[in-house]
Amino acid sequence: MAHTVLKVTDQTLKQMKEFYQQYSTGSLPPGAVFAAKKPSCSITGYRSGKVLFQGKEAMTEAARWQGGTAVSSPAKKAKPKTASLPEGFASMSVIGSDEVGTGDFFGPITVASAYVKREQMDELRQLGVRDSKNLNDQQIASLAKQLIKIIPYSLLILKNEKYNELQQSGMSQGKIKALLHNQALIKLHEKILPEKPEAVLIDQFAEKTTYYRYLKEQKNIFKENVYFSTKGESVHLSVAAASIIARYAFVKEFDKLSTEAGFKIPKGAGSQVDAAGARLIIEKGEDALRQFTKMHFANTDKAMKLVKKYQG
Repeated sequence: MAHTVLKVTDQTLKQMKEFYQQYSTGSLPPGAVFAAKKPSCSITGYRSGKVLFQGKEAMTEAARWQGGTAVSSPAKKAKPKTASLPEGFASMSVIGSDEVGTGDFFGPITVASAYVKREQMDELRQLGVRDSKNLNDQQIASLAKQLIKIIPYSLLILKNEKYNELQQSGMSQGKIKALLHNQALIKLHEKILPEKPEAVLIDQFAEKTTYYRYLKEQKNIFKENVYFSTKGESVHLSVAAASIIARYAFVKEFDKLSTEAGFKIPKGAGSQVDAAGARLIIEKGEDALRQFTKMHFANTDKAMKLVKKYQG
């Protein structure tokens, strides 16, 4: 079995534990602080700071966290199949596509595609467009409001009622994301016609073959000059712009949910989220989870246990 080992900081290890909480196996090997299993990859984090990725997409999954030193198994020395990009790709006119909210218990998944032409690059850099993960909510809002006036974009918001319906029908989160990206790309392509981008870059969450396998039943699949790369926001400004627009929409929807809940809902999937989930159940009933949360996350069971604890 292909495997990759990353050495990460304590802070990154904590972030990874929260990020993979929804995929928790429920049992830990000796020395581990978390163990998770995704469809094509198992992830185990150890107190030593080493994180083991095993499975078909081990390299791709590890690339999400490539901040430390990666040690690959002899059978997998090659880099993950992120992209063989054309020369000068960073300065091309490109549609970038990214999603936000997939690791959050509360809130929707938002997907945005954004078209950035080569002559707009300097303007976007001067605005401060960069990876949305390095921006706070106030900076996101300021940048997004400017971007949506400057560049063509397509935005999709998948609210939790629909997400839970799709997930409970047997659809994986990976397939849901692929469907959303495909739809956003088609809509943006139609919006900019007759103009066409030189390329399309999707922030990679699955191997290219897996992505198109998810879409095989769709009548309309966007395939023209499509590339995939992890950390796409550092590869082309269009992905960074898409990420900012998607996060802005996510934050706005999140604020709406907080208003509807009657208290501030926390982001992520950590222990504070379990407590908020328990409060939601106590104040609005278990059925409210369908509207506010991604119900298949492990946080649901933890919130239910807290409710029982609180209620004696």
